[in-house]
Amino acid sequence: MKQLIECVPNISEGRDKAKINAIASVVETVEGVKLLNVDPGAATNRTVITFVGEPEPVIEAAFLLIKKAAELIDMSKHSGEHPRFGATDVCPLIPIANITMDEVVPYAHKLGKRVGEELGIAGYFYENAATEPKRKNLAACRSGEYEGLPKKLVDPAWKPDFGPAEFNDRIKGSGVTAISARDFLVAYNINLNTTSVRRANSIAFDLRENGRVLRKGDPITGEVVLDENGEPAREKGALKAVKGIGWYIEEYGIAQVSLNLTNISITSMHVAFDTACEKANERGIRVTGSELVGLVPLKAMTDAGKYFLRKQQRSVGVSESELVKIAVKSLDWTTSLLDAKGAHHRIQDASGRCFQEIGRYEFVAADETASESPAPGGGSIAAYAGKWDGRFACYDGCQLSSHKRGWDDCWEEFSVWAEKGQ
Repeated sequence: MKQLIECVPNISEGRDKAKINAIASVVETVEGVKLLNVDPGAATNRTVITFVGEPEPVIEAAFLLIKKAAELIDMSKHSGEHPRFGATDVCPLIPIANITMDEVVPYAHKLGKRVGEELGIAGYFYENAATEPKRKNLAACRSGEYEGLPKKLVDPAWKPDFGPAEFNDRIKGSGVTAISARDFLVAYNINLNTTSVRRANSIAFDLRENGRVLRKGDPITGEVVLDENGEPAREKGALKAVKGIGWYIEEYGIAQVSLNLTNISITSMHVAFDTACEKANERGIRVTGSELVGLVPLKAMTDAGKYFLRKQQRSVGVSESELVKIAVKSLDWTTSLLDAKGAHHRIQDASGRCFQEIGRYEFVAADETASESPAPGGGSIAAYAGKWDGRFACYDGCQLSSHKRGWDDCWEEFSVWAEKGQ
């Protein structure tokens, strides 16, 4: 079975479409690599690019992308809301199928070594590819951002993991690149009805696992409280496996809470959204929508759909597409959403395991069924009839019954059977 990894480089350009297209298009020059999504952001001046394939072709495509970004992006002229220190700011590798995290790490190191030796671009390994504990956290690697690189790169404590230990503006000030092996991450932004970055940050601190630094008296200007080791004491946030900051998005005219959900099996999108609503309301602020950056696993969307249906005491035994639709409406998406099921199928296609769906009319009524062709045959047609029998049972026996007056207390039982029917 083929091993499959995903690569999600973030480049420091979100406004110039010609440059973005030129950088993203190099991915498709590598055979066996599938470009899944290109998601630019004007306010952050940053684009998230997603592609997938077998490990060797993927790191070849990643190398070409880093090279092209260094040629086209001048970091000395870059500005945007998102922290950054390189033309290709980050380049994470993510295990998708038939490969472990431990197996992905050497590919991250191989990519970094080649970037340093062949392109002369320095960088750091973070998350699971980190060479020491303090470098696991991307925020620590990126502290000081691009402007702080001349000083940081010559600091022995922050000697690059690959490339020259000196500030390199040879390639238009391309900065440095952080490369990692990590789990799937969901970049998720929540809109607020305020323009105050300070208030958005306060909500982000309420939510993120790392919370906020404790201070005596005034929470902003008060003296920092130290723990038993002499380090700043922290008040933990409400959500585990979540990072977050607040910022102002000029194109929307509002402040956002920008979250990274690093493990959606611990904290899901829907829990993050609902908790953000609670924390905002406590501060007299309202959540006015949310947006996804890049792709999200299909299961995250169907889980969200079921979560909101259960809150309404409604059956969760509805179709996959209906669950996705409910999730989008409930999370109040303010920007266009790449069809989650379509993205899932494209990933399957990249691994060589895509299943083509055939339209129901074409299957049942087309001449192919009545021809001498061995497929679709009687077994297929019988199975298809059985499918619709099950659908009818879900619809009539469970979904309609769960809405009958006086049967509200039975909704969970109907939901269980409807889900089995699905």
